[in-house]
Amino acid sequence: MPLSISLTINGNRHDTLLDDARATLLDVLRERIGLTGTKKGCDRGQCGACTVLVDGRRINACLTLAASVDGATITTIEGLARDGELHPVQAAFIENDGFQCGYCTPGQIMSAVGLIAEGDAGDDPERIREGMSGNICRCAAYPGITQAVLDAQRRLADDERVSA
Repeated sequence: MPLSISLTINGNRHDTLLDDARATLLDVLRERIGLTGTKKGCDRGQCGACTVLVDGRRINACLTLAASVDGATITTIEGLARDGELHPVQAAFIENDGFQCGYCTPGQIMSAVGLIAEGDAGDDPERIREGMSGNICRCAAYPGITQAVLDAQRRLADDERVSA
């Protein structure tokens, strides 16, 4: 029996009819909505390539049934940049060589955004590595990723001080 769900993705409402209630959020994002920035890596929740934010919290889209997030607000990698300007985390990844092949990068960036928003990043590289441990980079760009999170966190804190 088809199931109708409504999702707000990157600020836009999407009413979607699911043919199968077992459809994952990852498959809905990529195949129904056309947002292919979220990557299908392991499809088992082990690599983090599919990380998106649901109501501000990091989740693995490959393990999340789309029906379970009906009514939620979802942010994908496509929704971070504003008015042609990269999000501070995106800019920091570029400046710190936080990627090589780039396949894991959308998930890494979304996880970093979530980690910073959760207030769990701190200024200790080891703490950041632990907080990002659900995201695997086969190219081993971890030093750049860690530095990117540190730099982005500082930028975001500076932006908050300026706008306050």
